[in-house]
Amino acid sequence: MTKEPELVQCVSTQEAHCCYGGEDGSESHAETPGSETSGESRSYQTCTNAALKVLGGLLMVLCVSSSWVGTTQVVKLTFQSFSCPFFISWFSSNWNILFFPIYYSGHMIITRDKQTPIQKFRECSKLFGEDGMTLKILVKRTAPFSILWTLTNYLYLLALKKLTATDVSALYCCHKAFVFLLSWIVLKDRFMGVRIVAAIMAITGIVMMAYADGFHGDSFVGVALAVGSASTSALYKVLFKMFLGSANLGEVAHFLSTMGFFNLIFISCVPLILYFTRVEHLGSLSSLPWGYLCGLAGLWLVFNILVHVGVVLTYPILISIGTLLSVPGNAAVDVLKHEVIFSVVRLAATCIICLGFLLLLLPEEWDSVTLRFLANIADKKSEEHGEELTESSVNTRSRSRANGAVSIPLA
Repeated sequence: MTKEPELVQCVSTQEAHCCYGGEDGSESHAETPGSETSGESRSYQTCTNAALKVLGGLLMVLCVSSSWVGTTQVVKLTFQSFSCPFFISWFSSNWNILFFPIYYSGHMIITRDKQTPIQKFRECSKLFGEDGMTLKILVKRTAPFSILWTLTNYLYLLALKKLTATDVSALYCCHKAFVFLLSWIVLKDRFMGVRIVAAIMAITGIVMMAYADGFHGDSFVGVALAVGSASTSALYKVLFKMFLGSANLGEVAHFLSTMGFFNLIFISCVPLILYFTRVEHLGSLSSLPWGYLCGLAGLWLVFNILVHVGVVLTYPILISIGTLLSVPGNAAVDVLKHEVIFSVVRLAATCIICLGFLLLLLPEEWDSVTLRFLANIADKKSEEHGEELTESSVNTRSRSRANGAVSIPLA
């Protein structure tokens, strides 16, 4: 979306160069060789930048999809020896603390900025207001987002205990439909009929997924947990857009690191309560699968970094496509490694949800753009048809004139 102006600029620059270079001789002679060279270099540079961003976006799609598939599959492996979903969610969320240090390191390498980490941290603290970050503002601004973040991850992990990775990742894609509905209701976004259809398709897929094994047992509970994770994720994103929609990348990194600190300080009591009430049995520290836990937390952190950085560097739609591609990615792993056999109903439900997700990616002006495209095609066809009629009429008149010229002497 952020690149459409550049593409338009590239096309318009090329058109202008073609028009002034060949149509009118006076215009072409009026330009100096230096201006022509500079125009060509600007056009070439603009097109090159656009091409590089597209290629970078495609690479970003592959990385986002791979990191999300890896995260989901490592969770399934971790559950084989360590079944404590809330502790896993809490441990992984603590790694968000590293978000701002990673951002600051990249910022220093790219811009050669002389600001110290403390100065940059204070600069990005303007996200919380002109007074900076105080304990009251920290709790007021961070607590709702941190709770929603924890709920999203916890429900997602619980769903993975009941369903396959493919089913959970497909159901999680419904968060896009929930974001549209909440944005339409809360943020008063533009109403789009095609997105309503997509939301209906997502709900249909959810019902079909729940019906696949009957409305009972672990399957139904797993579907409910996955839909709950998608719902809390949608609420998080809508609230983020409402309160922090104008934040830059540095402020987002600051905010996510702050959420990591909040999670470490204030939510640490929940794993302890679950441990002492024997809801989650952790065992000794030496018996914990630290390799799986650190690998899972690292992949989750990479996924979050790619999502937030990719939105700034490339098309946001490509990040969404990367999330969607995790569905066939998980399906391939489930079939090849875990030998999962999918029923027809589950496959149909997954396809419906994915199709609805793709419909939600259509831009707001897709209908007018499509109509203009169809109108241009119709105009070209009518012009070609008119040219054919003109040529045929000219040929007919020429043949009739030739016949008339021959008949005069015979008379």
